[in-house]
Amino acid sequence: MAGRFFVAVADSVFPNLDPAKAVLAEIGAELALAADSSPESVMKLAADADAVLVTYAKINADMIRQMKKVRIISRFGIGVDNVDLDAATAQGIVVTKVPDYCIDEVSDHAMALLLSLVRKIPFASARAHAGRWEMPAVAPIHRLRGRTLGLVGFGRIPQLVAPKAQAFGLRVISYDPYVPKSVMDQAGVGQVEFAELVKTSDYISIHSPLLPETHHLFNADVFRMMKPDALLVNTARGPVVDEAALARALDAKQLAGAALDVLEQEPPVASPLFGRDNVVLTPHTSFYSVESLEELQTKAAEEVVRVLSGEPPRNPVNPEVLASLRSS
Repeated sequence: MAGRFFVAVADSVFPNLDPAKAVLAEIGAELALAADSSPESVMKLAADADAVLVTYAKINADMIRQMKKVRIISRFGIGVDNVDLDAATAQGIVVTKVPDYCIDEVSDHAMALLLSLVRKIPFASARAHAGRWEMPAVAPIHRLRGRTLGLVGFGRIPQLVAPKAQAFGLRVISYDPYVPKSVMDQAGVGQVEFAELVKTSDYISIHSPLLPETHHLFNADVFRMMKPDALLVNTARGPVVDEAALARALDAKQLAGAALDVLEQEPPVASPLFGRDNVVLTPHTSFYSVESLEELQTKAAEEVVRVLSGEPPRNPVNPEVLASLRSS
């Protein structure tokens, strides 16, 4: 490659890669986008690359073993579950993420989904567009003020949801075993155990990462614990919710409704949640704004620049490899 460094882009959801190109130009790095996200197409570029930028493409162990020059795999996103971390660590490749690029957008979206459910806006709008001006059809609707919102997880995003919810008069509680009580106290949020949150919350908003212990965290047993008029919002990861169990719970009136921006399979095929008046679905758009995508590209590319320049990245997922990074 003509440039000092070469960066392979495994896949992209962006209108263009101009923000990343501008950052990488600072070190004379060139980048190229794979023809598609298949391992074969990605490796045509990544085999000779100094760095890899990736969005949703799977970067598996076999691919990583073929990356002889790669020093960093930088993800355009908050999580890194599509990258084999063990293989990258064994290869001495640092993996990074961008944990703070869309916290405004996702926290806004979580509140928008909750308000849409509580006020039954999609249902009422569809009937009004069909010429059915029938206020009694939306009854009952309950006042927000005085109700309880339970946040599952209290990281960056739910820490922004909390004050937005409190502005509507909601009492906010949270379950997060990794966040100190002092952090929740400062935010005016009650710290509770998971079972208490499920049983006492009028509304639940999920903000937990996808881990083995959180896969299907919301399952049939949990839905049976919820209030029958409770509402569930998920802007985190689809597999945290067992969708088949959720559909059965809605049929059994174990909870009143759900709003999901993420599903177990994306795009979904014949989901049991389709066509329900008490389910709001958005196509994984909570992260999106023009500004958030520009910020995401910029911050992911900045991590590449740091590592290729011999500096530590800001958000390493496997920091244990930093001491042994290959020099430029």
